[in-house]
Amino acid sequence: QVQLVESGGGLVQPGGSLKLSCAASGSIFSIYAMGWYRQAPGKQRELVAKITSVGVVYYADSVKDRFTISRDNAKNTAYLQMNSLKFEDTAVYYCNVVVPEVGVPRNYWGQGTQVTVSG
Repeated sequence: QVQLVESGGGLVQPGGSLKLSCAASGSIFSIYAMGWYRQAPGKQRELVAKITSVGVVYYADSVKDRFTISRDNAKNTAYLQMNSLKFEDTAVYYCNVVVPEVGVPRNYWGQGTQVTVSG
């Protein structure tokens, strides 16, 4: 089992910044990828950013040039630096990790952290 603990969410003014953290623990021998998804009320969950084990990154068009995903492999932790936040960034952000189990990739999810851009 893998557990993901997220932190760093909160209330921020438009144009402000937040940094989310996602710490993975448990039976982790390798990580294929880590990423962040978000879900706003009434909307589908969407992929925000992802980073693979070889460092390939993906960003949703809506967050390009504003968000940066990174990893600290030694700590099994991923970070999402969010700058120039907009009202539309308001959502619950979920960390996702893909790990191999019995040779099969499996997704694990964090508990979610609320990001609210208001003011």
